[in-house]
Amino acid sequence: SFSGLEPMGLLWALQPQKPFWRLVKRDVQSPFLLQLEVFEGHEERPGRLLAQAQHERVFLRDGMRRVPVRQGRIRATLFLPPGNGPFPGIIDLYGTGGGLPEYRACLLANYGFAVLALAFYSYEDLPKQMKEFHLEYFEEAVNYMLQHTQVKGPGIGLLGHSKGGDLCVSMASFLKGITATALINGSVANVGAVLRYKDITIPPLGINPKRIKVSKSGIADIIDVLNNPLEGPDRQSFIPLEKAECCFLFIVGQDDHNWKSEFFAVEGSKRLQAHGKEKPEIVCYPGAGHYIEPPFFPMCAASMHLLFGKPVMWGGEPKAHCKAQIDAWQQIQAFFHKHLTGKPSGTSSKL
Repeated sequence: SFSGLEPMGLLWALQPQKPFWRLVKRDVQSPFLLQLEVFEGHEERPGRLLAQAQHERVFLRDGMRRVPVRQGRIRATLFLPPGNGPFPGIIDLYGTGGGLPEYRACLLANYGFAVLALAFYSYEDLPKQMKEFHLEYFEEAVNYMLQHTQVKGPGIGLLGHSKGGDLCVSMASFLKGITATALINGSVANVGAVLRYKDITIPPLGINPKRIKVSKSGIADIIDVLNNPLEGPDRQSFIPLEKAECCFLFIVGQDDHNWKSEFFAVEGSKRLQAHGKEKPEIVCYPGAGHYIEPPFFPMCAASMHLLFGKPVMWGGEPKAHCKAQIDAWQQIQAFFHKHLTGKPSGTSSKL
């Protein structure tokens, strides 16, 4: 399913056997094991077995520490690199899937960061549904990191994908101690749930389900569902990111079909500059879809969307998406090294 010389093609070109499945790593304490077998011939039914091998892909490197965190209301996992530290700190948030995905935080910690994978709903005793979020919960997590002896101050970084992206923008806008915020296909408007902080309420951006387009195969394209946060009452959902005291990096897949990530990045940039703030970095990837994961995770073209209750298309073209994942991973590390340590990244970005 790929052509030419592709050293990692056997990984990034993988496709699910069942429709609408996405490859994730549930348990980072064990490696991915790949059984590789080479058969004679090109027919549907395999010929003679010519060679076989097992390939391991490790997430938790030797000396890395995985620390479950149940302090106050926080439900999270902290990953600490080998050595004495302190290390630059990052909080990592995923999207509407909920739970506590650890694999990106774990992989990032391999490059010298103390990374907190933070759950915010649909996990243990946290809210089961995405109805409203209280920023005080996220503030607890920020303070936990700022006070941790293994975390190098004076500020920390935030990394968020999808819904996790707009939560990171809200955290950067209202909370102290944030130095750098990186968004992967995130929004600058509050989406999907009411956000509360002290006496502030930000409503979710309005949606119009009539704008869903469903293909013959039953997959929904939801790119036009959200209202424009620059118009009418929906302006109240635009997060006041001009209040943030941090630098921003927007990673944008230009074929994102979840929502208009490039539009959000550009509008966020305009808003920051209109208030005299530093212009954010925006890195755009043509042919990349919504789920920009760490390198060599196969592209997820479509899967179930928990809020819409049906399969939706995420966009992307496999080879272009793979290249975007490799480059974005390096961009994210370089951004955090620059703003959290003051040093350019000297690490190679191989998984």
